[in-house]
Formats: sequence, C-alpha cells, structure tokens
Amino acid sequence: MGRGRVQLKRIENKISRQVTFSKRRSGLLKKANEISVLCDADVALIVFSTKGKLFEYSSESSMESILERYERYSYAERKLNANDVDPMENWTLEHPKLMSRIELIQRNIRHYTGQDLDPLSLRELQSLEQQMDTALKRIRSRKNQLMHESISELQKKEKALQEQNNSMTKKLKDKEKMQSGQTQPNSGQNSATFMLPQQPPPQSHQLPNLTIGYSLSLTHTQS
Repeated sequence: MGRGRVQLKRIENKISRQVTFSKRRSGLLKKANEISVLCDADVALIVFSTKGKLFEYSSESSMESILERYERYSYAERKLNANDVDPMENWTLEHPKLMSRIELIQRNIRHYTGQDLDPLSLRELQSLEQQMDTALKRIRSRKNQLMHESISELQKKEKALQEQNNSMTKKLKDKEKMQSGQTQPNSGQNSATFMLPQQPPPQSHQLPNLTIGYSLSLTHTQS
C-alpha cells in the first residue's frame, strides 16, 4: 500500500515542533543554496522563528541588493496597476513592506556594530566579516587619499612661501645695491672739494748786526 498524504497542521508538541523547525530550516537553506548554484539565480530567503530569531540566506549578491531589486520590481508593477487599485488599499499594502524594510536596515546596523550576533550562522558571520573588511578597506583608502591631498597642499604652500621669501630677499639686495651706488659719488665729490687751508711760509729770522760798535769807532776817529 502506498503512503497516504500527510496532513499539514501545527505540531502541538513544543519539542517536536522545535526539532522539526530546525530540520526543515536546514533543508530549506540547503535547497536555496542548490538552486542558487545550479541555476545561477539570485536567491534571498528570510525565516523568523516563533521566538523572533531571524534566519536568512542570500546568494553571492547581498541580501540588501536583492531586496532593492524586489522593491524596484514591485514598485514598477504597482505603478502599472495604479489606476486599477484604490490608493488607500495601496498604502495599506505598502506599510508592512516599509516596516519590514526598516527592521532589516536596523538589524544590519546592529550587526555592523557587533550587536545581536547570536542568531547568525557561520556563513552569515563570514559574509558580515567580508562586508566589514571591504568597508574598512574603503575607509582606509579614502583616509590615505585625504592625507596625501593634505600633504600635497602643504607642500604647495611651502613652495609658494619659499618663492615669496626669495623674491623679497632679492628685492632687498637690489635696493641695498642702489643705495650704495648713490652714496659713493657723493663721498668722492666731497673728498675732492675739501682742501686744507694754506699756511704762510715760515719767516726767516735775521741775526743781529754785530758790527755796530765798529762803525761807531770809525766815525769817531774821523772826526
């Protein structure tokens, strides 16, 4: 006899329900991985347990990029059918999606800050670590770029100040040369026109006439 179809209903036993959830969850994640690898498809799987723990799987592209594609596709579909749908009903359908999106973003932010890591599997932790490493590399690259630009700007300012200093030094030297060139002819002219006063030649001192007595004696005898 063939096996009858199993009726799907909630498992009342708590332990059995938890064991079944763990097995089915692992099988579901395995099937999602298989269809992603075999068919080269982008797959995103989100599962919440009864306790509110999140289990997710995403293919090589991140969960965020897949959800963004889903949002764009859903928005395009809604835009095409906007005339046939009541605006109030449209907002009613949009609100849960937006809340789910906000919750996902908040959860990712907590993960990036190292919080609520217990529900994550090894694969999810490795993916998170890879994303953090990529973000850290980009941050360091941007920081190094800004440092190089700052150093280059300082070098340009230093070169401009050095050129300005050299120009001022040259102007001062040229000014000193011009001032020294103007003072030298004036000093030569003053030295040429400056003459010492002429002193009169020394007068000769005549010796006294020693023949006065003799001449008197001659005149006396003649008389």
